[in-house]
Amino acid sequence: MSSESFLKEVQAIGEKFLLKLQKLPKAEPVEIVSFCVVLLFIVTVLVLTIIACSCCCSCCGCDGRPDPRRKSSQVSPAAH
Repeated sequence: MSSESFLKEVQAIGEKFLLKLQKLPKAEPVEIVSFCVVLLFIVTVLVLTIIACSCCCSCCGCDGRPDPRRKSSQVSPAAH
């Protein structure tokens, strides 16, 4: 997919989203609830992605190498 077609696709999705927002005050309660659930799902995924990236960068640095100041512990099997 070229960048131009990707931008057109993003613009089309944005226009549909704005149209849905404009129609929301007149929508039925089921539509409002389903729209809120989808919106909550998208926000949750974005927040979890940001948290995962921030945790990864804090222990490894953003260049992918482990942080030398952080110690890793080895786990040995328990004896029975």
